[in-house]
Amino acid sequence: MSWGTELWDQFDNLEKHTQWGIDFVEKYTKFVKERSEIELNYARQIRNLSKKYQPKKKEEDENKYTWCRAFYSTLNELNDYAGQHEVIAENMTSHIIADLTRYAQEVKTERKSHFHDGRKAQQQVEASWKQLESCKRKFERDCKEADRAQQYFEKMDADINVTKADVEKARQQAQMRHQMASDSKNEYSSYLQKFNQEQNEHYYTIIPNIFQKIQAMEEKRIERMGESLKTFAEVDRQILPIIGKCLDGMTQVAESIEPKNDSSQVIESYKSGFEPPGDVEFEDYGQAMKRTVSETSLNNSRSDNKAERSSKGKSKTLWPFIKKNKGSNPEDFSHLPPEQRRKKLQAKIDDINKDIQKEMDQRDALTKMKEVYIKNPQMGDPNSVDPRLGEIANNIEKLQVEAQKFEGWLAEVEGRMPVKSDPPRRTSVLYETQNSTPPTTNNNNCAQDRESSPDGSYTEEQSSEVQSKVQPETAESGDEFDDPDEEMLPTIGTCKALYPFEGHNEGTIAVTEGELLYVIEEDKGDGWTRVRRNEEEEGYVPTSYVEVFLDSNAKDS
Repeated sequence: MSWGTELWDQFDNLEKHTQWGIDFVEKYTKFVKERSEIELNYARQIRNLSKKYQPKKKEEDENKYTWCRAFYSTLNELNDYAGQHEVIAENMTSHIIADLTRYAQEVKTERKSHFHDGRKAQQQVEASWKQLESCKRKFERDCKEADRAQQYFEKMDADINVTKADVEKARQQAQMRHQMASDSKNEYSSYLQKFNQEQNEHYYTIIPNIFQKIQAMEEKRIERMGESLKTFAEVDRQILPIIGKCLDGMTQVAESIEPKNDSSQVIESYKSGFEPPGDVEFEDYGQAMKRTVSETSLNNSRSDNKAERSSKGKSKTLWPFIKKNKGSNPEDFSHLPPEQRRKKLQAKIDDINKDIQKEMDQRDALTKMKEVYIKNPQMGDPNSVDPRLGEIANNIEKLQVEAQKFEGWLAEVEGRMPVKSDPPRRTSVLYETQNSTPPTTNNNNCAQDRESSPDGSYTEEQSSEVQSKVQPETAESGDEFDDPDEEMLPTIGTCKALYPFEGHNEGTIAVTEGELLYVIEEDKGDGWTRVRRNEEEEGYVPTSYVEVFLDSNAKDS
């Protein structure tokens, strides 16, 4: 079905219909835009909700329970879930809104051009019709004038009183009018034929062609609407697998909850270490007897003064009913029951040990860099790292003092204070450096002496452990740097620069993004990787700035 043949006389209705179609495209675009804003707002609210219920620092202990970990994992999955709704909004904006907005402008321009051509053709036909009507009226007028002239001539010719000259004049006038009527008739006939040709061309050629173009434009608009509606559904469908993974993750963490394990964790969290109180003995005040304390009582004191105070009517308060101090907690956790205090002290010691290990790793890395500078002065000034080495040494010393202080309190809790003749309960390489001083001769059983004398009873055994740990590394470092004629270090892999690095500091090397380099020494924990560009250019770059590809033999070693 063609609009050109079926709707040849519906120019105005087609103009209204096509305008309505463009308005509908803009209406649908607005609908998708509002849907996109809803998705963004929903994602924002979900993210805020997830963030609101994330564990605070004071709630970190909750992570030891499986049901708490499951909830926090659900929050993380919910955050990813929100991200997918942001993807929906982004795809709708780029694939539908922007596309339809651009297309609507194109259709408006095309529609305007087509209807301009149609209106112009319509105006030409109307102008021809007016000209035809003008010729027709002229022919009609001339015919009437010719008839009147003929009647007047006949009247004059029949009147005997009229002169022959007047009759001849009337006859000539009638002939002239007949000639004018004949000319108008010929002109009217000619223009009528021309008009019919133009009208036929207008309604069978020009208008059908224009309407055919308008029909093709409309069908294309409808097709684009269908594609947009399909994209609208596909945008949602594309994120369904990822949302499914988020929901699967929520289900898995929910199924990982272990009630038995959590109930056992309650014991670990709150176990005091005390024995239940024994029976309270009968006190016969009538016999003026001293109250004796049960051997199984929580109060282990056997002093006579406490027994006398008890006999005077001051009853003892058992552990479960002692009111907790609402003030700030002491540093040695003495406000806690023995078992909980031991766990807190041990956790504190482990944290300090980690800090010491970090400082020692930095010290080792800087020492190695200094040795490189000594061997290759052009790479940097060896003295430039001394301030940082001194700062690290001070940090290690402070952390050692702190660790020994908590070790002393832990020994008190466990009922055993380490002395010089006894090996300590816990020894750690982290507590000593290579410059450990000899142990002191006086050791007291108080934490204050430990704090003021960091090199206490632990020094002998720890020093030997430190030496056993450090000596191989020192020997290896000596082998590496003692020989001034040592050959160039072999490459152990390659790396690609992820970001540009200017390398202003001594010993570093500038790289550009995407540059390929050789790796000659991997990161030792200090955050730097040693690379080589050619035989003359090598230096350190931040490990986070490059992607390293080690050779298989280097990985095995």
